[in-house]
Amino acid sequence: MGFLKEFAESGNLTTIPSNYIFCTSTGDDDDDQVVAEAEEVIPTIDFSLLKSGTPEQRSSTIRDLGKACQEWGFFMVVNHGVPETLREEMLRGCQSFFDLTEEEKQEYAGKHVLDPIRCGTSFNTSVEKVLFWRDFLKVFVHPQFHSPDKPPEFREISLEYCKRTREVARELLRGISQSLGLEEWYMDTTLQLESGFQILIANIYPRCPQPQLTMGLPCHSDHGLLTLLIQNHVDGLQVQHKGKWVHVNALPNSFLVNTGDHIEVTLH
Repeated sequence: MGFLKEFAESGNLTTIPSNYIFCTSTGDDDDDQVVAEAEEVIPTIDFSLLKSGTPEQRSSTIRDLGKACQEWGFFMVVNHGVPETLREEMLRGCQSFFDLTEEEKQEYAGKHVLDPIRCGTSFNTSVEKVLFWRDFLKVFVHPQFHSPDKPPEFREISLEYCKRTREVARELLRGISQSLGLEEWYMDTTLQLESGFQILIANIYPRCPQPQLTMGLPCHSDHGLLTLLIQNHVDGLQVQHKGKWVHVNALPNSFLVNTGDHIEVTLH
């Protein structure tokens, strides 16, 4: 199967194919399931206080971190130390990959979930009856670093970006361990994070002529420990909280962090 981006940009697309129609309503009937920003605000964690604040500031931040994990499973991280220029370069690098020709991307159209570099479309085309409106790139970057050869700048940018975000994630995991009354290195040592997998995933959602009928990604939980997400200023992301969907209004230069299934399994 080809990539959605090429199909969506191939001409004057005015309607979507039937195999992309996720729902037939406009979504108006579901408005009561979406919480307004004024009613619900995703918790924010100041990473600088966790990393180098006073003992009192760090203790307070650890309590906030534990509460965010317990009550939401999501939180925004600000003052994390990853340069905004690097984040923007990473976004541009991902866009440049998706802008490659279909023939160039086919080199990485892997078939197995453990292929170190894999790109494709939708979510799982082998079993889906309805396809999702996205293309993706998935790269294993730790403990062994991989990168597509094109675009040429991607390797250097992604190597530095993944190193910096891995440091943020491990510091957050230390804080989460302490919020549970555990030794701060509990998850780091128990799960042997130094040799654990880190995966870089990029999604692109091409312009859609009928966005009310399709879905970029299905509702899901992430299977890893933590997901650190940056957005390219395109709205649409929502998280579920107490049975309702909450719009993610990302703060400037922030990460949205999602606690994954592995944390829940590990702590049970």
